[in-house]
Formats: sequence, structure tokens, C-alpha cells
Amino acid sequence: MWNTAGKAGLFLGLTSTAFLFISQLQGQVEIPVFVNSILSFVLWTAKFIGCIWIMKFFMKQFTAENKEATNSNTFRLGMAMAILSALVYSAFAFANVAFISPDLYTEQMDAMMQQMAPMMDSNTMSVMETYMENLAQITFFTNLIYCFLYGTVLSFILSRNIPSKDPFAEYKPEQ
Repeated sequence: MWNTAGKAGLFLGLTSTAFLFISQLQGQVEIPVFVNSILSFVLWTAKFIGCIWIMKFFMKQFTAENKEATNSNTFRLGMAMAILSALVYSAFAFANVAFISPDLYTEQMDAMMQQMAPMMDSNTMSVMETYMENLAQITFFTNLIYCFLYGTVLSFILSRNIPSKDPFAEYKPEQ
């Protein structure tokens, strides 16, 4: 089970990571706001549906290879995929904020701080500075928790029908 979960988790994590970097690149390209909004929606939808399809694919593959697998086994597989993919994605998100593009996040935070400065007192400004210093760690743990919860709920939903149940199994005549 862990071998399948590891492959699926890596695949799911890399899919989400690719979306992260494509979205980041998209934000740096000068295109009209309307086109950017549509493109963002299309990319998000593709990622959302793609992640569901990938998880379902690996769950079905697992049950095809293990004929004795139950719905509970596929749920456990889904949870393992969720935590492993969450680790992969969170690690890349952490690296992005801490090492790959820290200046991008600093610029965005500075722009926001300049806009919001008239509405903030000194305590709020201090908290925002502390937040910025810990942004990479906050990003890691926030993504880890969110991705794991999302994957767990998705695996719960998908595992109800993988493997499919025969509702008439107890009514079949003995063979």
C-alpha cells in the first residue's frame, strides 16, 4: 500500500507544485485582467479535477492489483496519498517562499503594507513584520494541514465506491 501511496503522493504533489509555479509565472506576465482571470479559473479547474482523477486512478489501480482490498483499505490508501502529497507540495511551497522567489513575496507584502499602512496601528504593523519573517514556515504548515484535510475528505468520498459493492451479493443463490 505504501508503495502505491508513495508514487501517487509524489505525482499528486508534483501536479499541485506545477500549478503553483505556473500560477506564479502567470502573475508575472503582462496580460489583460479578464484573460488572466479566465486563465486562472481554467488552470485551477484543471488542477482540481486532475487531482481528483489521479487519486481515483491510483485507488482503482490498487483495488485491481489487490482483489481482497476493501473500502477501508482504499480509504487508508487515500489518506496515505494525502499526507505524502501534502508533504511534497508543502516542501516545494516552503522552498519557493524561502529560497526560490523570496523577493516576489517581499514585494507583494511591501505593496500591501504601503496600501494598508494608514489603516494600521503600530501593533498591527509589528505583527505583520513578524508574519513576514515567518512566512515560509507558515506556508509550509498551512499547506500541509490544508492538503492533508482535502485529500482525506476526497479519499473518504472516493473510497465509498472503490471497490464497488454488489448490493445483491447476499441475495444470490449459493453456487
